[in-house]
Amino acid sequence: MTAPIRRRTRAREVALQVLFQFDLRGADYAQELGRTTAQLCADEGEGPAEVTDYAARLVDGTLQHREQIDQRLQAVTRNWDLRRMANVDRNVLRMAIYELMHCRDVPPKVVINEAIELAKKFSTANSGGFVNGILDRIRIDLEAQAKPAQAAE
Repeated sequence: MTAPIRRRTRAREVALQVLFQFDLRGADYAQELGRTTAQLCADEGEGPAEVTDYAARLVDGTLQHREQIDQRLQAVTRNWDLRRMANVDRNVLRMAIYELMHCRDVPPKVVINEAIELAKKFSTANSGGFVNGILDRIRIDLEAQAKPAQAAE
């Protein structure tokens, strides 16, 4: 028997499904987001406070900062047009970049490992390595940017 899935892992899965749908269906889908996140969690019998809240945080944050996230992603993937990237990979990366940039309560190593596992589970066999390489580069860039800011304090 497998171990029960952790709450934040499940929240990331739900958030990924919502972001995937948003990416395919467009801006009109935004009106349904809250209900969809709650429905996906309810389908799995998850408690609203543990899973739904974190999934909603990831979806809302990723969508609010999507332009900034896409710019950072495009800077790292210079020869890769984001539209050519697999939809699942693109949304796993967006969500993980949001967590790296804005969720200080989650260690970068955890964010990257969770993103790799999501990519392996919902995308191709090669997606784990692809996601790992991009997120590790972004983590290094973010840490380099943070050092001068910390020194100035």
